[in-house]
Amino acid sequence: MKKILIVDDEQDIVESLKFVLSDYNCYCAYNGEDGLKLAKELIPDLIILDVMMPKINGYKISRLLKYDSKYKDIPILMITARSQEEDKLIGEETGADEYITKPFDLNEVAEKVKSYLG
Repeated sequence: MKKILIVDDEQDIVESLKFVLSDYNCYCAYNGEDGLKLAKELIPDLIILDVMMPKINGYKISRLLKYDSKYKDIPILMITARSQEEDKLIGEETGADEYITKPFDLNEVAEKVKSYLG
């Protein structure tokens, strides 16, 4: 079963995502530091990553993982409340594969995950 790492400091979002992604093994972290540590331990098949989080933000995590040959092929779906065009550009520059703005449609996220993981 494929592994998904969900990193978001809002518990209700994490729970909702886990619910729609129940076909996968979901692992969760509620701050950037734990998220980065788990990503390196688990080497998940896909990461869903919030931008605004305590300790380390999502942009930094994405950059750290995407510039490391060991983790660079893990798809990252970045989720954020920041919907400005410049925020999307920063997301793309840090290597995020998708940029999803809050509030988002859970089924849409599930479809995107499926498109990456088959």
